[in-house]
Amino acid sequence: MRSRPYEELPRQARPHPDDLAWHRPPDPAEVDPAVLGALLHRHGWQRRGGAPGRYGRWTPPGPGAGGTSLLVPESRAFPDSDDLLGEALDALARSGTPAAREVLISLAVPSDEIRWWRDTPGGPVGAAPWTADEQLRAAARQMLLAGALATRARAGYYGARHRRSAAALLQDVLVGPAAEGRHLTAFVPVPTGRPLAVRLHQALNAAREAVDYRRATGGMDAFDGAVEAGVSRELTEALAVLVRGTEGARIAVAWAPGAGVPEGCAPSAEPVEFSPGDLPVLREAAARYLREEPSVPVRVTGAVVRMRRSGPGGEGTVRLRVLAGADVPHVRVTLDEEDYRIAGHAHLVGLPVRVHGRLERRGGFRRLTGASGVVPVQVEEGERDRLMKSLQENLDFFEEACGEAYGDED
Repeated sequence: MRSRPYEELPRQARPHPDDLAWHRPPDPAEVDPAVLGALLHRHGWQRRGGAPGRYGRWTPPGPGAGGTSLLVPESRAFPDSDDLLGEALDALARSGTPAAREVLISLAVPSDEIRWWRDTPGGPVGAAPWTADEQLRAAARQMLLAGALATRARAGYYGARHRRSAAALLQDVLVGPAAEGRHLTAFVPVPTGRPLAVRLHQALNAAREAVDYRRATGGMDAFDGAVEAGVSRELTEALAVLVRGTEGARIAVAWAPGAGVPEGCAPSAEPVEFSPGDLPVLREAAARYLREEPSVPVRVTGAVVRMRRSGPGGEGTVRLRVLAGADVPHVRVTLDEEDYRIAGHAHLVGLPVRVHGRLERRGGFRRLTGASGVVPVQVEEGERDRLMKSLQENLDFFEEACGEAYGDED
């Protein structure tokens, strides 16, 4: 018996940043001095003099930085510009501080940066509870996923829909170290992730405006319009996780200096702030989005991967691996006796089936209700062979009549 469904290929391990030699400084010839200066400023480095129009002297943020400085040319107009760039990049690589590491990451992979801050009470000697770091990372991941979902479609509640493609959009996102559970930065590569950064930027501002409207007027109408900007149950829940247990939280999006500003976005923007006083509104909005999102009429084509009914006759439950018609990986369908028989025969001969119904929001759009019109669907010979192989290799999972119940998890 296989531990992985036959249709899933083994995942290739993604290389660790160290394996890609990102710990080595970039080639000075590929670094724009203006971009390096902009990144140093963004990450808290201070310019402290230098020859005007030729180079600047930068010192890192924080106490005890007086002995370290970088000479960064302002352009390549002078013969020693490449030498100064090389020395500055080597010094950044040797530094190993978060402020240096984040600059090097942005140089190696031109990225829009998403930053989270949580104002949490400090522990002994500035330490933070173990759970604070976990909560910050969980909230950040949920927020990035909500932004990725909004690039695929607009909905108040996604459930299981679009999860696979949204998760794929996050694979190239890099993350910096969390500072005592209070600060975290994600680096979203421009070539693949800019739509995510833009959508999240717009959604956060729309969510802030909708919360303000609710607290000022008592109305929730602004949350309806905010869906078009990318606000959803998933985003409001992520914001609630971020804010819970803090005195306030902030999120900011900063554009990659070498890639320009996206159309319709401001060159720079203040962080979007949320406070514990916003929590009741965020929870109310999340519940409203779940309640208001309608079920969806669909015509699903899928391969039968599991069947169950309580006796030799009557209706039964079928689980389909979705091939077309819905943006979820699997659906569970209750069929009458005739449709259940058709689905079973189609499975035995290696054919998927097509069925009409409504994708129900309860359970995260994993259930098809009102199902009817089950018919086998002809497929290419290669796909049919794969379906037959699935039957042969997964007989332990195929319950024709009485058998072990299965849950809704995907």
